[in-house]
Amino acid sequence: MGTPADWRQWLNDHTPKFLLFARQKARLEADAQDLVQEAVVEAMGRGDGATPPPVALVMATIHRRAIDLARREDRRAVRELKVQAGAQEAWFDHEVEQREHNLVLQTAMSQLPEIYREVVTLKVWGELTFSEIADALGIPANTAASRYRYGLEELRKMTREVLA
Repeated sequence: MGTPADWRQWLNDHTPKFLLFARQKARLEADAQDLVQEAVVEAMGRGDGATPPPVALVMATIHRRAIDLARREDRRAVRELKVQAGAQEAWFDHEVEQREHNLVLQTAMSQLPEIYREVVTLKVWGELTFSEIADALGIPANTAASRYRYGLEELRKMTREVLA
């Protein structure tokens, strides 16, 4: 790898995964996009510049930067107006025939505890291994696997009747 075409292909392949993860960490879509951009640039700077960084490294960087962003925002005395509940950015593509299923899954994912949601997102949509998830979140691989299993079970319970 190393040509501009290779880099464009890498970005096309992985940016949707990065954005999905960042959207769950950020309060606003613009913040999520900024997190992804900053994380990719930072991860690229850590490498040799000739090859794209590992996906897990970018995910870990998004995770860290999101924590920093949340801490900065929480310290502010006056908050910006909150995004209205109905104007929240969608986490999934909304094909006409999939709109209802996506809405049910999005609602279930938003109700899933954070420790399960981030592992499920990294595993299913980020396509990371449990080892990579463990590195990205700073937890043991067995903990990542357990959280994934518990998260899927919770999702099954929440969506069983609607998606059956």
